[in-house]
Amino acid sequence: MEKRSVPLHDLDNAHSHEHVHNHGGKLTIILFFVGFAAFLAGFILEGSSSFYSSMAFILSVVTAGYHIILEGVGDTIRNSHSAKKFQPNVHFLMALAAAGAIVIGKYEEAAMLIVIFAAAHFLEDYVDGKSKREITHLLNLNPTEARIVYPDGSTQIVPVDVVKTGDTLQVLNGAQVPTDGVILSGNTAIDESSINGESIPKEKTFGDEVYGGTINGSGTFTMKVTKDSSETVFSKILQLVRQSQESLTKTATLIQRLEPKYVTIVLALFPFVLLAGPYIFGWSWEVSLYRSMVYLISVSPCALAASAVSTTLATISNLSKKGVLVKGGAYLSKLQGLKAISFDKTGTLTNGKPVVTDFVFEQGLDQNELIDILVAMEKQSNHPLATAIITSFPETRALQLDVANQVGRGLSTNYVGNSYRIGKPVSFEKVSFIYKEKEKQFSAEGKTVVFFGKNETVIGLIALMDVLIQDAKAAISYFKEAGLHTTMITGDAKLTGETVGKQIGVDEVIANVMPEDKAKIVKEQQEEYGSTAMLGDGINDAPALVTADVGIAMGEGTGVEIDVADLVLMKNDLSKLAYAHQLSKKMDKITWQNIAFSIVVVLTLVTLNLLGKMDITIGVILHEGSTILVILNALRMLKTPKKYL
Repeated sequence: MEKRSVPLHDLDNAHSHEHVHNHGGKLTIILFFVGFAAFLAGFILEGSSSFYSSMAFILSVVTAGYHIILEGVGDTIRNSHSAKKFQPNVHFLMALAAAGAIVIGKYEEAAMLIVIFAAAHFLEDYVDGKSKREITHLLNLNPTEARIVYPDGSTQIVPVDVVKTGDTLQVLNGAQVPTDGVILSGNTAIDESSINGESIPKEKTFGDEVYGGTINGSGTFTMKVTKDSSETVFSKILQLVRQSQESLTKTATLIQRLEPKYVTIVLALFPFVLLAGPYIFGWSWEVSLYRSMVYLISVSPCALAASAVSTTLATISNLSKKGVLVKGGAYLSKLQGLKAISFDKTGTLTNGKPVVTDFVFEQGLDQNELIDILVAMEKQSNHPLATAIITSFPETRALQLDVANQVGRGLSTNYVGNSYRIGKPVSFEKVSFIYKEKEKQFSAEGKTVVFFGKNETVIGLIALMDVLIQDAKAAISYFKEAGLHTTMITGDAKLTGETVGKQIGVDEVIANVMPEDKAKIVKEQQEEYGSTAMLGDGINDAPALVTADVGIAMGEGTGVEIDVADLVLMKNDLSKLAYAHQLSKKMDKITWQNIAFSIVVVLTLVTLNLLGKMDITIGVILHEGSTILVILNALRMLKTPKKYL
């Protein structure tokens, strides 16, 4: 077979051209340590040579404060030009304070201010980088090439972005699946952990779906492409990742928006603080200028700026490790404030596939033989119930039967001189009291019942049901205890819906619902209870997910709901939704702890400065120390609570 290859295009990430601050670049880190060394040298030389000591401190300010000065002055100019009004930032305030300290000859304090401020921002960047590393490691898994198979049997390695729907691809053992599709030939096991977090590889064969970004095992297979590379489940996950990095909570966004206004007010008050010294407090001009520098440090909103951003990023990072992808921190704020939550039933609270829960056969008959006949008949049907019956009885003797499928009567066959039939209860007339009662009992439990008859007399029955997803009941219980109104929305009949609702413990069941009515129901819930979430897994849930204050999708759904959802549960694990809700509440609590602490520190420092009880050294240590404490408090969000370990 001829093999050809073409050069791959250089595929850039969507965010590669964005302007972002990078305090952790190699040059910045080297300069910081040079500055730190210069600060230590200046401290050592202070007793022997004031000139060299001062030069060392100035060198420390310039090197350790390289990125602070660059961002303070550069970003202020850029942002002011863009907004067409003065837009200073915290870095500008710190650079100004350091410059003022140097002007009045306080070289050591200027250097200390810059060194500690830079160190605090490196820690803040660690939190930011930690979040991005936890999530964007997915970007490295994004497929870049595919092995296309042509009609003549030849293959060619091409960039994945040129692959089209309907193309045939070959995936070798150990290779990455290039895009979403279905297997045409071959058997293998595929590691789908990048999609759903499941560590155990899934067995795949003809007709099974495969997903781009997953890793093929030891087998080789061919596949038919069903989705363009930009529409795969994996690409949708990457879109969620990018959105989660760009979107913060309302509190964090508000703080970021207010920062330039706050700094502008601080600078506008600076002349009044300077003049108040000699004219109100009776200070000398030198003391007044010094106190003014301390004022700039004291009111700098460093800790306040880090209060919400660091907490939000750490929370998103924690959730991503648990298989919960969030479009942004804003939705975490909404999640913790929910008053009601609605669940689609099939595929969300239940597995979406019926299983045999009960079976009864006439006493005195050979049960094994009856099961052999039953399974042999069902193997010639493609009904979902037939699949459930075959799966439930794997150990059977193969029988070759001629089976007829009659509308309204079900499947029928002849075996060893007797006729056998599987059908709905209403299609049988000769039914004993026992089977009628059993049928009533199982139907009342929300189960689907089929009768098995011999010579038109019922000799057995099978009860099937779509069973609850593991942890569904516990999740409902959690939300009820948290004070949320829980609703199950289903297209099933009222009796079936209410039976499942009773089993799972929801407050309300709305049955016989058409797909187009789900969004309307969510609106009604919002009007009655307030902020409402909707959890669904299929394309028919998409309108309701958009309508809800927080739309939550199951990651193993159709893929369409991932586009419109605000949160995605990658492993279809409802316990993770409860975890996300609890973590969002903890995030909100820590955010406000940080904000309150930051404000108290600023007010305390300003008061002490006006009383003459503060100098630059103490101000820097207390102010930047508060920033570090705020960030360390935010880092608590990276830890999993003990009861979830």
